[in-house]
Amino acid sequence: MLYQGETLQLHWLDNGIAELVFNAPGSVNKLDTRTVASLGEALTVLENQPELKGLLLRSTKAAFIVGADITEFLSLFAAPAEKLQEWLVFANNVFNRLEDLPVPTISAINGYALGGGCECILATDFRVASPDARIGLPETKLGIMPGFGGSVRLPRLLGNDSALEIIAAGKDVSAKDALKVGLVDAVVAPEKLAEAALNMLQQAIDGKLNWRAARQPKLEPLKLSPIEAAMSFTTAKGMVLQTAGKHYPAPMTAVKTIEAAAKLGRDEALKLETASFVPLARSNEARALVGIFLNDQFVKGQAKKLAKNVDAPKQAAVLGAGIMGGGIAYQSALKGVPVIMKDISDKSLTLGMNEAAKLLNKQLERGKLDGLKMAQVLSTIQPTLDYAGIERAQVIVEAVVENPKVKAAVLSEVENLIGEDTVLASNTSTIPINHLAKSLKRPQNFCGMHFFNPVHRMPLVEIIRGEQTSDETIAKVVAYASRMGKTPIVVNDCPGFFVNRVLFPYFAGFSLLLRDGADFRQIDKVMEKQFGWPMGPAYLLDVVGIDTAHHAQAVMAAGFPERMSKDYRDAIDVMFDNQRFGQKNQLGFYRYSQDNKGKPRKDNDEQTDALLAEVSQPRQTISDEEIVARMMIPMINEVPSLTSSGVNIEDTSYGKQMGNKRFSNYKISISTRFSIDHLNLTSTHFIRKLP
Repeated sequence: MLYQGETLQLHWLDNGIAELVFNAPGSVNKLDTRTVASLGEALTVLENQPELKGLLLRSTKAAFIVGADITEFLSLFAAPAEKLQEWLVFANNVFNRLEDLPVPTISAINGYALGGGCECILATDFRVASPDARIGLPETKLGIMPGFGGSVRLPRLLGNDSALEIIAAGKDVSAKDALKVGLVDAVVAPEKLAEAALNMLQQAIDGKLNWRAARQPKLEPLKLSPIEAAMSFTTAKGMVLQTAGKHYPAPMTAVKTIEAAAKLGRDEALKLETASFVPLARSNEARALVGIFLNDQFVKGQAKKLAKNVDAPKQAAVLGAGIMGGGIAYQSALKGVPVIMKDISDKSLTLGMNEAAKLLNKQLERGKLDGLKMAQVLSTIQPTLDYAGIERAQVIVEAVVENPKVKAAVLSEVENLIGEDTVLASNTSTIPINHLAKSLKRPQNFCGMHFFNPVHRMPLVEIIRGEQTSDETIAKVVAYASRMGKTPIVVNDCPGFFVNRVLFPYFAGFSLLLRDGADFRQIDKVMEKQFGWPMGPAYLLDVVGIDTAHHAQAVMAAGFPERMSKDYRDAIDVMFDNQRFGQKNQLGFYRYSQDNKGKPRKDNDEQTDALLAEVSQPRQTISDEEIVARMMIPMINEVPSLTSSGVNIEDTSYGKQMGNKRFSNYKISISTRFSIDHLNLTSTHFIRKLP
């Protein structure tokens, strides 16, 4: 043994080759502060080995290095700027020493090599990966940029365009794609990874591979002509502006830093990277986005704890087909849980199966699965007009029409056909779980399981605990949701549960903006392009269904009259009264049709403005900033009361789980952009001021 650290070891192999093995305590390797320090100490040992001929880096874990230890970020970023800069200079010196070893070096990459893990392998001369490897630099998703040389080495290794795409978007790529762009030199079977890496290293030692030529471009300026540079960086900046918006600085800072460093060698370019990294790391955006990530990990950890002694079901069932039932069935089958899909209508069953087939076809078109896999998944969805086989299901999700009498009747009927341990769950958005439980003989086996539409895209699932719901039932449903690839949060039964409690004040902000003369199209554009929601409020209401939203709004008003009742007619009322229910009948705030590929097409409808004139002042010019504030403050205002439903907003990463893009949400903490005084002033448009 040449060196023994807490998280890595260094020892001799044959023929002057040393092996550095990342082997941290626990299930994954992280590039935390102690690992960087240990790597530096191991390099000191290597630098004093005259017989050294080559170095292999590998991991004993299922992933090479998953990235930095993000739990360290908040304390590191809170340190004085000088201290953070000193740490970055130290870390970069370690990676430079790895890159400058007077012998060839190679990384054998299995699983994830992200962030600092990616930057580590970039410092070696060659890289071999197993097919399961995923390599990338996700830093911009956390409001920062690569800080260990990623913005310097990646463009010089791959070429500017490919590197900018990965860095600015915070992407990771598969082993196959990494090979295509030159990020790895070979992809081999997992069992042959170490052997292949050693063979390549030996070829470099023997002079058959020119390791100096492989290393040299990473030490030099970018090889771009002035015209190529102008085109590349102009295109990248345009894409970043379009996707990130002005409130999310990290991607643009990364692009501009790479541009400024393009004519510099490695060492000078690294100085620019550090100079750009420090202010990003100390920004409100980074602090909030790191917080979102940590909270998201906390939520997933809570789900694991809840379900740790419970296996996911081997057979599930969905009662009610159509778009929602088909989406649930698709997600279950795709993740390996066969599902019975029952409905009383042959037409609905066909619609549900078509929905599953459509989603699988999209996966096929994108190369995410092959025809055989698609057929296998479809074969595990069993459509039926009766209850044949229902006794095999261990978890049954009721997803029929949002009507308490219908739901209660269906739940009571199926309970008589299943075993005493089978779990029933209702996919309801508004009906109290305690009310539905009254129709059941075994209410302890019943809870809510609220999916969001479209099921395949929305990460969050609300698990609603009724007064009599057992812990075992919650554990089983959490395990099922997790198996489906969802992020479950457990909430107590109350009007609106968690999401609607927060969402409908947001819709109230929308209605008040329209009442004051705002243009719903502008509001949608601002909330999508600037704030990062996948849909603006008008479009979202059309997708949810105006009739559904109208009903839910009444439920929320009855449940929380002091905050959510209204004494005026609003835009949702107007759309509902005119039977403009959204996408389901092709008319809502927008008009819907199908394009020539069969996909939904959204168009403006002139009649909408005329209808909204009933409840709106004449058109007013309202700034984008005011729109964001007036949409989000009602949502924030509801947060303090959420504890009564058993959920803390800090624990849910709400915006991310509800489909918010990488940008702007800032933990719903719009106060990262507005002072409290500003919030209080702006909140006079709403129900009450912030406390």
